[in-house]
Amino acid sequence: MKNNTILVIVIIFLSLNLSAQKNKKHMNDHLAIATFGNGCFWCTEAIFQRLKGVEKVLPGYTGGFVKNPSYKEVCSGTTGHAEAIQISYDPKIISYRELLDVFFYTHDPTTLNRQGADVGTPYRSAIFYHTSFQKKDAELMIEQLDKEKVYDDKIVTEITPYSKFYIAGDYHQNYYNNNKNQGYCRAVINPKLDKFVKKYSAKLK
Repeated sequence: MKNNTILVIVIIFLSLNLSAQKNKKHMNDHLAIATFGNGCFWCTEAIFQRLKGVEKVLPGYTGGFVKNPSYKEVCSGTTGHAEAIQISYDPKIISYRELLDVFFYTHDPTTLNRQGADVGTPYRSAIFYHTSFQKKDAELMIEQLDKEKVYDDKIVTEITPYSKFYIAGDYHQNYYNNNKNQGYCRAVINPKLDKFVKKYSAKLK
């Protein structure tokens, strides 16, 4: 009798675990991925984390030719990578075009290989598309922004197919939230967040 009870408990436990795994996979099936390079990923991670519908933001590197590059190697500009973020989002809550709108608003897409004091190819403005629909949306938005002369200069954002994304080290994960009193966060990230929050308050979590 005791053995039967144990067997029943084991079966129930396995069933619950399997159900949880299925639910998790089902949730992940609803998420889409966007990958952007728009300057220092400490700044961009902090911005996109705050949007409704964004489940996760990972800082890392993409668009280069060196496998498993280190932060130091990427910053040297010798690996071809851009500092980037990979965004997992629910398209039922926030669309790719809305993400693009935030992308273009929160950095300068007209400066080649530069964002503020950060200079070099790692800080280039870039959209790494995952689907032909993302590519088309990006092209149409750039065309529209240039046509409307939203910026004084022409947009130089590159649109390139997504390849391999390398996640940055633990030190860079959730950087702003973990280091709000650090000088860079107060001097550089806070003003960007303030500007972002004022325009997109209705879209914040």
